[in-house]
Amino acid sequence: MNATALSLVLVAAVVHAAWNLAAKRISSGGTQFVWLYYTVGAVVLLPITVVQLVVEANRPQWSWLLAAVVTSVLHIAYGIVLQRGYRVGDLSVVYPVARGTGPLLSVLAAVLVLGERPGWLGLLGAFLVVAGVLVISTGRKADDPQAVKAGIFYGLLTGAVIAGYTLWDAHSVTGLGVPPIVYFGLGSVLQSLMLVPGALAGRVEVGRVWREHRREVLLVGLLSPVAYILVLFALTMAPVSLVAPARELSIVIGGVAAWLVLGERDAVRRLAGSVIVLSGIAAIAAA
Repeated sequence: MNATALSLVLVAAVVHAAWNLAAKRISSGGTQFVWLYYTVGAVVLLPITVVQLVVEANRPQWSWLLAAVVTSVLHIAYGIVLQRGYRVGDLSVVYPVARGTGPLLSVLAAVLVLGERPGWLGLLGAFLVVAGVLVISTGRKADDPQAVKAGIFYGLLTGAVIAGYTLWDAHSVTGLGVPPIVYFGLGSVLQSLMLVPGALAGRVEVGRVWREHRREVLLVGLLSPVAYILVLFALTMAPVSLVAPARELSIVIGGVAAWLVLGERDAVRRLAGSVIVLSGIAAIAAA
C-alpha cells in the first residue's frame, strides 16, 4: 500500500479508537447523543467546508450534494446502531465484531463488484485482520450471555452499515471526485439536520446528556470527523480492499483500552487477537 495512505489510515485508527472509548462511557442517550456529536462536528466543519468550496479548483457539482445525502443516511444508521450496541453489550464485543465484519464485506464487494485486485499478500492481510477480530471477540466468558448475544448482533449490523458507507464513500471521493473535506463537511451538516426531529422529541434527554456528558460529546464530535477525513484522503490514494482492513488497528487499541480503562476481561485473548490483527496490517502494508 502507498506509504502515505497507510500512515493516514493508522493515525485515523488511533483517533477512531479514542472516540469510541469516549462514546462507550455514555450508558444512555441514543439518538440524542448521536445528534449532539454530529452537531458539534457540523459546527466545526461548516466554515472549513465553505472555505474549501471557495478555493476548490473544480466547480461544485450537484452530484456532490447527492453523494453527501447518501453518506449522511448511512452514517446516521451507523451512529444509532453502534450506540444501541454499546448500551446493551460490551465495547470488546460490539467494537471488534463491527470493525471485523465491515472490512470483510468491503473487501468481498471491492473484489467481486468493483473488480479490485489487491494481490495475494493484500488478501492474506485482510484474512488475518478478520481472523484476529474473531479471536478478540469470540469465546469469552460472560456473566450475561444475553448481553454477549446482543453485542454480537449489533456488532454484525453495524459492520454491514460500515461496509455500505465505506464502499459508497470510496466511490464518492474517487469516482465522483468529491473533495474529502467538502464531502464530510456537507455530510456532517446534513446528518445534524436529519436528526433534528429526534432531538426535538427528546429535548429533555438532549439537555441531560449535554449537562452530564459534555466532555464526551465534544471529544466524539471533534475526533470522529478527524478520523474519517483521514480515511477519505487515504481512499483517494489506495484501493478500498486495502484501506478498509488496515483501519482495523483501532481494534487493537480499543480492545486494550477496554481492558485497561473499562476493566473488561479476557486480556490474553485480547492480546493474542491483537497480534494477529497487527500481522495482517503488516501484510497489507507490504502489498
